[in-house]
Amino acid sequence: MITQAPRGVQDWYGEDMRKRAIVEKTAREIAKTYHMSEIITPMFEHTVLFARGVGETTDVVQKEMYTFEDKGGRSITLKPEGTAGAIRAYLEHNMYAQPGPTKLYYVTQAFRYEKPQSGRLRQHHQFGVEFVGSASPLAEVELITLITELIAKLGLRDAKLHINSIGCKNCRKTYNEALLAYLKEHEDSLCPTCRERMQKNPLRVIDCKVDACKKIVANAPRTIDYLDEECRAHFEELKALLDELGIEYTIDTGIVRGLDYYTKTVFEFVDSNGFTLCGGGRYDGLVHEIDEKQDIPAVGFGMGIERILYFMEKEGIEFPPADPVELYVGILGKEARGRAYRIVDGLRRQGIIAETDYMDRSVKAQMKYANKLGAKKTVIIGTQELEDNCVKIKDMETGEQVEVALDGIAAYIMKQ
Repeated sequence: MITQAPRGVQDWYGEDMRKRAIVEKTAREIAKTYHMSEIITPMFEHTVLFARGVGETTDVVQKEMYTFEDKGGRSITLKPEGTAGAIRAYLEHNMYAQPGPTKLYYVTQAFRYEKPQSGRLRQHHQFGVEFVGSASPLAEVELITLITELIAKLGLRDAKLHINSIGCKNCRKTYNEALLAYLKEHEDSLCPTCRERMQKNPLRVIDCKVDACKKIVANAPRTIDYLDEECRAHFEELKALLDELGIEYTIDTGIVRGLDYYTKTVFEFVDSNGFTLCGGGRYDGLVHEIDEKQDIPAVGFGMGIERILYFMEKEGIEFPPADPVELYVGILGKEARGRAYRIVDGLRRQGIIAETDYMDRSVKAQMKYANKLGAKKTVIIGTQELEDNCVKIKDMETGEQVEVALDGIAAYIMKQ
């Protein structure tokens, strides 16, 4: 149907758009205090970027990407997440040549073909941060601190930090051998996808959502028990820093994240029902995976805007009311139209929210409309008011009226 949007997308308007704008504005304001720069990357990239960066064995690449061939025969993909594109831009524009670290944030659209559910759409929006250039666990702590502050400012209470370490390539090899040995004992009970995954990337089986697989991996070896000395020290320092800041956390060995580029720290903020608000972690190998000439550590996170709004609605968090129309300028007769609109224009240029009549309504209908808009004050301008150079401004709550000169309307409203 022409008048019906495709499944899994949403039109943003009215109160929903206002709420979304508040969330995005809050996120941007907090990122600014962390000296982060906003980045906008293209809506689509070469498919190979996501295949190499996100990982060919992930659900995102195998099942969820919107991929097509353009008119030049190139394989193009609508971005399913923000990190790969941001790192590609970081490399293409030689941002690494500037004094580090580089701290980038974005509010972007993302596309994933998956079953629409509460707080997740096929076309959704993410607030994310990429912190590039630091190997210190303080980088993870900065992002966790930022998320904690954002959650608090939005009024969310049921969102707790869970952390884990999945190690680096060195200790991952030993872990994968142990995990593969365990999975082979239960291979016949795994889903077909996991039987294939366990040969290519056994860690992906830990992230499977099939109930039978979840029961099997519940007793599987955990990455945290196979960390080498460096990864263990990194994780211990991370915990110490969080303790120093008074940020509560739970060590959750089931977190591995769904993207292949993660190393060492992974984290999620989840509610009491296990529903994930946002997730992220360290990805020290991603820069090298995209450009083999570079080897730069990094950490980041992604947070769905729709998911945030869903959490806020679930917790019954009230948004501040919309700014009201401060003055409705009613028009009586065509002769007054030009001067009335000139007054409206002058009010708006001084930052005053003003509205007027565009529908040639009667004065009674205009006042009814002004009341529906919730206008704080109203004024009627006709030929008589123009001749007298004076109007009566009415307070819509008290009914009180005050006489004001035409050229004094803005000054009067601004004093209120």
